[in-house]
Amino acid sequence: MLEQIRETHPLVYRNFISLGRENAEHSLGRIMELDRYWAQLERREPPAVLLSGDLLPQDVTVGEECDLLYAGGTLGMLHAAVMAEGYHRDVLLIDRGVAGTSTRDWNISREELLRLTQTGVFSAGELEQVIVRQYNTGWVEFFAEESRRKRLYIDHVLDCAVDADKLLGLAKRKLLASGHGRVLDHTTFRRCYVFPDSVVVETEDESGKVSYIRAQAFVDVMGVLSPVAMQLNRNRPHTHVCPTVGTIASGFADADYDTGEILASTEHADFSAGSGRQLIWEGFPAKGTEYITYLFFYDAVDSDNDKSLLGLFEAYFRKLDTYKRRGPEFVIHRPVFGIIPAYDHDGTGRQKEIAADRVLLFGDAATLGSPLTFCGFGSMVRNLPKLTVGLDEALSRNTLGKRDLESISAYEPNVASMSNLMKYMCYDARSDEPDFVNELMNEVMIVLDTLPHRYRLAMFRDEMKLEELMTVLLKVAWRYPAVLKSTWQKLGAGGTVSFLKNLAGWAISPTR
Repeated sequence: MLEQIRETHPLVYRNFISLGRENAEHSLGRIMELDRYWAQLERREPPAVLLSGDLLPQDVTVGEECDLLYAGGTLGMLHAAVMAEGYHRDVLLIDRGVAGTSTRDWNISREELLRLTQTGVFSAGELEQVIVRQYNTGWVEFFAEESRRKRLYIDHVLDCAVDADKLLGLAKRKLLASGHGRVLDHTTFRRCYVFPDSVVVETEDESGKVSYIRAQAFVDVMGVLSPVAMQLNRNRPHTHVCPTVGTIASGFADADYDTGEILASTEHADFSAGSGRQLIWEGFPAKGTEYITYLFFYDAVDSDNDKSLLGLFEAYFRKLDTYKRRGPEFVIHRPVFGIIPAYDHDGTGRQKEIAADRVLLFGDAATLGSPLTFCGFGSMVRNLPKLTVGLDEALSRNTLGKRDLESISAYEPNVASMSNLMKYMCYDARSDEPDFVNELMNEVMIVLDTLPHRYRLAMFRDEMKLEELMTVLLKVAWRYPAVLKSTWQKLGAGGTVSFLKNLAGWAISPTR
């Protein structure tokens, strides 16, 4: 695979080859697998992977049985561990790679991470061990004239660097030690046959052997590539995406290991890969001398921009020194990457399909978190206690129909409304000046700086109350009236009405 990109993506080739050929090939394979997502969206009809039980071939022999079968061993590992260890449910987890490993690390606040103790499965001491660094503060800054540019400092937001593999490894050990959990690596989900009283899931291992497993319910945690989400949502499981690439590296000449750089733009909109995108950086200190840098942008799924991770990695290596200067001892430890999905809920409640009879989606397959700073990991951590108790009760009562399972959801009306703000981060050359995103976000930072600290904390932890959001929106509109015209241009009549519906749903929600 490396030789295929030597000419087309020379900077990716040059930097990946420094990892050693085996590691480089492995990472490149995962990147290309994710990049096939865009081809999947072009299909008129997604493959049918949820099938009626009467279509199960008569000569099939069902082997193993369990209460819950999970597909996906990243965020799914956290949920599965609690169901096995905390609720003593028989759990089988499959993963097409090695379960309990991630293509990126995570940042979160200590307070948010410690919510995992509410499950009764993880102790505070154990969670402290997965935090590899905590820094003093963080900031957000968008490219603008230096005299007007506002660097907004924020405490207790994404200020703990979490070793994802350590946390997932902890969960995996608990699942396996519980006596109720098993893990099958290098095992791929193929399809699911739904019966009135169970599901039978067809799997395939790396040797090509096909097996059939019976479960009370199937839990899909397969991320953005989930074929189940594709089918349930008619090949449109997401409305917006945030392609993200970066590295864990050492040897930057100007890295500040006491401060997190939550959002940072360093230039005008970029037109090198389509009609335009506003590139944004993140920088987080990690363990020892390691430092994580990400480059990403927000975009609508149907835009004409190149949203491939491979293309974005080429831009990352081309632009990296404009953000963090590589010193003579610079070395890449591993690349980090992913597609963070988002869904625009056009109504007063959840619009995304996340369940079928005896089938339930979590994590990025469900896409109920905010892509701004919260993302799938934050959503799973915040909602894990209620998601696990809800599924345990459904199993106990045998209430596993579509409507029953839809209520076991990470949907939050405040997060759904905040996702509308992401649309302003999606640069659109048809309506936006080259610095629209930078200018608008700079004004937002200025407004937040005039308000009590709780406003900035709530905005960047997706914990805003409705009245707090309205305060910010009105103050920004007063300072920057151009946003009113842009709202109509970017959202249109339908999008504006949708935003109002979201706000109405938030206002009447019991969880407001």
